[in-house]
Amino acid sequence: MEDFKLDENNDLKIINGDFVIAESTLQHQEHILIAHKGEYKKHPEIGVGISDALLDENPRRVLTQIRRNYEYDGMKVNNIGMTPEQKITVDAFYK
Repeated sequence: MEDFKLDENNDLKIINGDFVIAESTLQHQEHILIAHKGEYKKHPEIGVGISDALLDENPRRVLTQIRRNYEYDGMKVNNIGMTPEQKITVDAFYK
């Protein structure tokens, strides 16, 4: 999916006075992970709230929330898992 590209400060990226449009799937995935439910006015049910979810004793619930949110946003989720080092791995893309 292409969308406005954000820089490392989450500001719109501008080059030569123009907004940058680029592949943004990873950017969308990151924002969905960080956002809490209710933060998106148009879609209040979107958001994993990963900062709170990481405190959950059951990592399966977190992975399920991620899958549901990505699918709701229109992604095809092939795989979501967790490494032994507790890092989340995602294989998902927009249809």
